[in-house]
Amino acid sequence: MNTANTQTKSIDTRQRVLDVARVIILGKGYAAVGLNEILQQAGVPKGSFYHYFKSKDEFGRELMEDYFSDYMVMLEGYLSESKLSASQRLMRFFEYWLTTQCSECPEEKCLVVKLSAEVTDLSEKMRIALAQGVEKVRLRLTRCIAEAIAAGEISTTESADELARELYHMWLGATLISKLHRSSDALEAAMKATRQRLTLD
Repeated sequence: MNTANTQTKSIDTRQRVLDVARVIILGKGYAAVGLNEILQQAGVPKGSFYHYFKSKDEFGRELMEDYFSDYMVMLEGYLSESKLSASQRLMRFFEYWLTTQCSECPEEKCLVVKLSAEVTDLSEKMRIALAQGVEKVRLRLTRCIAEAIAAGEISTTESADELARELYHMWLGATLISKLHRSSDALEAAMKATRQRLTLD
């Protein structure tokens, strides 16, 4: 096998491990999942983990970065729809958030909510990757809110950055409370509050 094929196979295997790990960890958390379980479900020999990842800490960092890479693609799809106004795009994204976080599918759950409290004490690399990912999401929301303000769709005395921070933090908190109570009430309240903050009611 030539070098290019070997590198491609290695990248494919690494991605498969990350994809499998994300699903398992979204269901169980990070500390509760062993590497053997991930590798077995990914169909990767147990002894080859460190061929693809330097350490479990590095693996966790790559897991965070891979999650946010996919998340930003999804977010961009919602916030860049040219046929909708900026405020409509925002609400479409928050409707997606409400729907997915109320579903029973673990693959659709928010990894930020799932791991924030856990990984901040376990791994500094994971904490930093998580914080950087959260910041990317907030900045993208800020851009869309700024567009809505400029178009006169949103009336606010706050800056786009302040409003994005407020809304994003509210939705993260509501997702945590909904998870705690196994109820959509907090998310429904967040949706109502969002519409009010964006002066859409």
